[in-house]
Amino acid sequence: MTTIVNLRQARKQRDRQAKRTAGDASAAKHGETKALRLLREAEADLANHRLDGHRAGPDGSDD
Repeated sequence: MTTIVNLRQARKQRDRQAKRTAGDASAAKHGETKALRLLREAEADLANHRLDGHRAGPDGSDD
C-alpha cells in the first residue's frame, strides 16, 4: 500500500529547501571578510593581467 502525502506540507517543505539552498549560496557569496574578498579580487586581477600578457598583437604578431 502507498503512503499518504499531504500535498500542502510537501509543497511547504520543498519551498523551505529552495530558500535554504538560495540562502546558503548568498551566505557563501557575501559572507566573507573584507580581507578574503580583497585577496580573491587581487588574485583574479593578477590572473587577468598574466593572461593579457600572453595575448598576440592585432596582426597576429607577438607585439
